[in-house]
Amino acid sequence: MYIVVGLGNPGEEYAHTRHNTGRLLLAELAKKDIQGVKLVHLDTFMNKSGSGVAKAVKSKKAAEKLVVVYDDLDLPLGVMKVSFDRGSGGHKGIESIVRALGTGAFIRIRIGISPTTPGGKIKKPKGDAAVEKFILGEFKKSELEIVKKVFKRAETAVEYLASDGLQKAMTECNG
Repeated sequence: MYIVVGLGNPGEEYAHTRHNTGRLLLAELAKKDIQGVKLVHLDTFMNKSGSGVAKAVKSKKAAEKLVVVYDDLDLPLGVMKVSFDRGSGGHKGIESIVRALGTGAFIRIRIGISPTTPGGKIKKPKGDAAVEKFILGEFKKSELEIVKKVFKRAETAVEYLASDGLQKAMTECNG
Protein backbone atom coordinates (compact mmCIF):
# COMPACT_ATOMS: atom_id res chain seq x y z
CA MET A 1 0.00 0.00 0.00
CA TYR A 2 1.38 3.38 -1.03
CA ILE A 3 0.75 6.37 1.23
CA VAL A 4 0.32 9.58 -0.79
CA VAL A 5 0.77 12.93 0.94
CA GLY A 6 0.25 16.30 -0.73
CA LEU A 7 2.23 19.13 0.84
CA GLY A 8 0.84 22.59 1.46
CA ASN A 9 -0.54 24.85 4.14
CA PRO A 10 -3.91 24.57 5.89
CA GLY A 11 -6.36 27.45 5.75
CA GLU A 12 -8.46 29.12 3.11
CA GLU A 13 -5.91 31.89 2.51
CA TYR A 14 -3.47 29.26 1.17
CA ALA A 15 -5.95 26.97 -0.58
CA HIS A 16 -5.22 27.99 -4.18
CA THR A 17 -1.59 29.06 -3.89
CA ARG A 18 1.33 27.60 -5.81
CA HIS A 19 2.76 26.29 -2.53
CA ASN A 20 -0.37 24.15 -2.11
CA THR A 21 0.16 22.27 -5.36
CA GLY A 22 0.53 18.99 -3.45
CA ARG A 23 -2.74 19.49 -1.58
CA LEU A 24 -4.49 20.48 -4.80
CA LEU A 25 -3.37 17.25 -6.47
CA LEU A 26 -4.43 15.21 -3.43
CA ALA A 27 -7.94 16.68 -3.79
CA GLU A 28 -8.00 15.49 -7.42
CA LEU A 29 -6.74 12.03 -6.44
CA ALA A 30 -9.50 11.80 -3.84
CA LYS A 31 -12.05 11.87 -6.69
CA LYS A 32 -10.58 8.61 -8.04
CA ASP A 33 -10.56 5.14 -6.58
CA ILE A 34 -6.96 4.01 -7.02
CA GLN A 35 -6.38 0.56 -5.59
CA GLY A 36 -3.26 0.16 -3.45
CA VAL A 37 -3.13 3.85 -2.51
CA LYS A 38 -4.01 5.55 0.76
CA LEU A 39 -4.31 9.35 0.68
CA VAL A 40 -3.18 11.18 3.81
CA HIS A 41 -4.34 14.75 4.32
CA LEU A 42 -2.02 16.65 6.66
CA ASP A 43 -3.24 19.39 8.98
CA THR A 44 0.25 20.81 9.44
CA PHE A 45 1.91 23.76 7.78
CA MET A 46 4.43 23.02 5.02
CA ASN A 47 7.52 23.49 7.18
CA LYS A 48 6.14 21.08 9.81
CA SER A 49 5.06 18.36 7.36
CA GLY A 50 7.32 15.78 8.97
CA SER A 51 5.27 15.56 12.16
CA GLY A 52 2.13 14.72 10.18
CA VAL A 53 3.87 12.23 7.90
CA ALA A 54 5.52 10.48 10.87
CA LYS A 55 2.03 9.62 12.20
CA ALA A 56 1.29 7.67 9.01
CA VAL A 57 4.75 6.23 8.28
CA LYS A 58 6.17 4.29 11.21
CA SER A 59 9.47 2.93 9.87
CA LYS A 60 12.22 3.53 7.34
CA LYS A 61 11.01 0.45 5.44
CA ALA A 62 7.47 1.88 5.31
CA ALA A 63 8.91 5.19 4.04
CA GLU A 64 9.87 3.43 0.80
CA LYS A 65 6.13 3.30 -0.01
CA LEU A 66 5.60 6.97 0.85
CA VAL A 67 4.78 9.31 -2.05
CA VAL A 68 5.16 13.02 -1.34
CA VAL A 69 3.67 15.44 -3.87
CA TYR A 70 4.82 19.04 -3.79
CA ASP A 71 5.56 22.23 -5.71
CA ASP A 72 9.08 22.66 -7.06
CA LEU A 73 10.49 26.08 -7.87
CA ASP A 74 13.44 24.44 -9.66
CA LEU A 75 11.17 22.96 -12.34
CA PRO A 76 9.32 24.99 -14.96
CA LEU A 77 5.55 25.16 -14.90
CA GLY A 78 4.21 22.18 -16.84
CA VAL A 79 7.00 19.79 -15.86
CA MET A 80 6.60 16.92 -13.41
CA LYS A 81 9.25 14.53 -12.10
CA VAL A 82 8.85 11.27 -10.21
CA SER A 83 11.97 10.38 -8.24
CA PHE A 84 13.19 8.37 -5.27
CA ASP A 85 15.68 9.15 -2.49
CA ARG A 86 16.75 12.61 -3.66
CA GLY A 87 17.90 15.61 -1.65
CA SER A 88 15.45 18.26 -0.50
CA GLY A 89 16.53 20.89 -3.03
CA GLY A 90 16.01 23.39 -0.21
CA HIS A 91 12.30 22.55 0.09
CA LYS A 92 11.42 23.05 3.77
CA GLY A 93 8.55 20.55 3.71
CA ILE A 94 10.80 17.80 2.37
CA GLU A 95 13.52 18.70 4.88
CA SER A 96 10.96 18.36 7.68
CA ILE A 97 9.89 14.91 6.45
CA VAL A 98 13.49 13.67 6.11
CA ARG A 99 14.24 14.83 9.68
CA ALA A 100 11.09 13.23 11.09
CA LEU A 101 11.53 9.88 9.30
CA GLY A 102 15.31 9.72 9.55
CA THR A 103 15.52 8.91 5.84
CA GLY A 104 15.16 10.47 2.42
CA ALA A 105 14.38 7.10 0.84
CA PHE A 106 10.83 7.88 -0.27
CA ILE A 107 9.13 8.72 -3.57
CA ARG A 108 8.65 12.30 -4.64
CA ILE A 109 6.36 13.75 -7.27
CA ARG A 110 7.71 17.22 -7.93
CA ILE A 111 5.44 19.58 -9.83
CA GLY A 112 7.11 22.58 -11.45
CA ILE A 113 5.72 26.02 -10.70
CA SER A 114 8.41 28.37 -12.10
CA PRO A 115 7.70 30.73 -14.98
CA THR A 116 9.93 30.50 -18.02
CA THR A 117 11.27 32.78 -20.72
CA PRO A 118 9.97 32.35 -24.28
CA GLY A 119 13.13 30.26 -24.86
CA GLY A 120 12.19 27.91 -22.02
CA LYS A 121 14.68 29.11 -19.41
CA ILE A 122 13.42 29.20 -15.79
CA LYS A 123 12.78 32.70 -14.38
CA LYS A 124 12.85 32.05 -10.62
CA PRO A 125 12.14 34.98 -8.33
CA LYS A 126 15.28 36.41 -6.66
CA GLY A 127 15.56 36.79 -2.89
CA ASP A 128 13.62 35.26 -0.01
CA ALA A 129 10.84 37.87 -0.01
CA ALA A 130 10.23 37.53 -3.76
CA VAL A 131 10.23 33.72 -3.54
CA GLU A 132 7.76 33.76 -0.65
CA LYS A 133 5.47 36.20 -2.45
CA PHE A 134 5.56 34.04 -5.60
CA ILE A 135 4.96 30.64 -3.97
CA LEU A 136 2.21 32.03 -1.73
CA GLY A 137 0.56 33.68 -4.73
CA GLU A 138 -2.33 32.07 -6.57
CA PHE A 139 -1.99 30.49 -9.98
CA LYS A 140 -3.10 32.68 -12.88
CA LYS A 141 -5.94 31.29 -14.99
CA SER A 142 -3.53 30.43 -17.83
CA GLU A 143 -1.22 28.65 -15.36
CA LEU A 144 -4.12 26.63 -13.94
CA GLU A 145 -4.80 25.16 -17.38
CA ILE A 146 -1.20 23.93 -17.51
CA VAL A 147 -1.38 22.62 -13.93
CA LYS A 148 -4.52 20.62 -14.74
CA LYS A 149 -2.64 18.83 -17.53
CA VAL A 150 0.27 18.09 -15.19
CA PHE A 151 -2.19 16.75 -12.61
CA LYS A 152 -3.46 14.22 -15.18
CA ARG A 153 0.12 12.95 -15.63
CA ALA A 154 0.63 12.90 -11.86
CA GLU A 155 -2.57 10.88 -11.41
CA THR A 156 -1.27 8.45 -14.02
CA ALA A 157 2.05 8.25 -12.15
CA VAL A 158 0.25 7.32 -8.93
CA GLU A 159 -1.76 4.69 -10.79
CA TYR A 160 1.47 3.24 -12.28
CA LEU A 161 3.10 3.21 -8.84
CA ALA A 162 0.24 1.17 -7.44
CA SER A 163 -0.03 -1.23 -10.38
CA ASP A 164 3.46 -1.52 -11.88
CA GLY A 165 5.92 0.13 -9.49
CA LEU A 166 8.26 3.08 -9.36
CA GLN A 167 10.30 2.38 -12.49
CA LYS A 168 7.21 2.35 -14.72
CA ALA A 169 5.90 5.56 -13.13
CA MET A 170 9.23 7.29 -13.74
CA THR A 171 9.64 5.98 -17.29
CA GLU A 172 6.12 6.82 -18.43
CA CYS A 173 5.40 10.06 -16.58
CA ASN A 174 8.53 12.15 -16.13
CA GLY A 175 8.70 15.28 -18.22
